Amino acid sequence: MTAEHDHNTTPPANKRLLALAVVLLLLPIVAILWVSSYARTGPELGGVPFFFWYQFLWVFLCAGATWSAYRIVLRARPHRPMTDGPAQEVDGDGSDR
Repeated sequence: MTAEHDHNTTPPANKRLLALAVVLLLLPIVAILWVSSYARTGPELGGVPFFFWYQFLWVFLCAGATWSAYRIVLRARPHRPMTDGPAQEVDGDGSDR
């Protein structure tokens, strides 16, 4: 049994939360593209120059920012089904049954 969803009464997305998600996604991009902010050798961390460990640190920070943005978008947007009807069954080769 499927529930009927009225798309006209679905609440709008929270624009402030969506803006926060955009900022979280732009932060790693700006931090990595602004090369002059980290184009130096010191301070070293375990003998590794700053230039390298800074970029490596952003691998983990970017993953955290992306996950956080995903969770924020889920909260900001109301649940809205992709189709009005029941889901179609798909074979393993990608074709409809």
